[in-house]
Amino acid sequence: MGMTAAVAGASGYAGGELLRLLLGHPDLSLGAVCAGSSAGTPVTDLHPHLPQLADRVFAATTVAALSEADVVFLALPHGESGSLAAQLPPSVKVVDLGADHRLRSAADWERWYGGRHAGTWTYGLPELPGARAEIAASTRVANTGCYAAAITLALAPLVAAGLADPSDVVVVASSGTSGAGRGLKGHLLGTEVMGDLSPYKVGSHQHVPEVKQAAGATSLSFTPVLAPMPRGILATVTARPLTDGDPRDALAAAYADEPFVHVLPEGRWPHTAATYGSNSCHLQVTLDQDSGRLLVVSALDNLGKGAAGQAVQNANLLLGLPEQAGLSVSGVAP
Repeated sequence: MGMTAAVAGASGYAGGELLRLLLGHPDLSLGAVCAGSSAGTPVTDLHPHLPQLADRVFAATTVAALSEADVVFLALPHGESGSLAAQLPPSVKVVDLGADHRLRSAADWERWYGGRHAGTWTYGLPELPGARAEIAASTRVANTGCYAAAITLALAPLVAAGLADPSDVVVVASSGTSGAGRGLKGHLLGTEVMGDLSPYKVGSHQHVPEVKQAAGATSLSFTPVLAPMPRGILATVTARPLTDGDPRDALAAAYADEPFVHVLPEGRWPHTAATYGSNSCHLQVTLDQDSGRLLVVSALDNLGKGAAGQAVQNANLLLGLPEQAGLSVSGVAP
């Protein structure tokens, strides 16, 4: 008999993407599909793209329902997964898509998120050096933040190789509206978003300490931008170079054997649509001709490699399954 996966927070965008991926997973069957205020609502009322679940309704989020699964995905708002995870039995493996368990520093959590720190779990970005083995040996994994995944994959190999100054990193990144969640917010209405680009949380985005921790940066200036598209992240990451080493060689060496991270051919630049529906991250790097700064452009699907796809990749490692199971390297076009 195969293994089962349960999802808490299944009514949200990341939760819906998890359901889609799990329905196509060769080694996992879908167990409890839990939600908060949407409990009792037919799943296809919120996820009409999942007709296989036409006979299912969202269940209440209970420890008993989740504990029946081999792996539990927590796709809950930041600050809500810690108390629920603490009640799950040790035999159940858990991937938390929220931020509750990402940061090593309780002081950083209190500064950037507020409230009590729930503790630190294994960080779930398999492409970092040594991370894959740590994830496979764990029972609790903290999934990366969406911006953090895009920025860290672009920056970490350059910092590790001594090519980029970790104290001088500047990032401007645009994200689709699904990154803000499904809750009704006036500034996310179609009329407000269409034809507009708007910065938000300028100089104070909560992914800053996560990126510093994961990528090895010591100072990060980050400007996130809301873009008029439903999904996707495009990040421009710049840093002062420390040596004359070839940054492209460093990225290519770091990701040579990685199925989901692609350093594009020279002259070809990442764009968000090429990653839609996939678990891939596309990268390109150059030196700015005027300033001489290292410049890396990164693109991924914020609901894929930035959330649900990454979570399934981590769950595959936790359960000893093929890492690519249920995941697509290729995007959807047009």
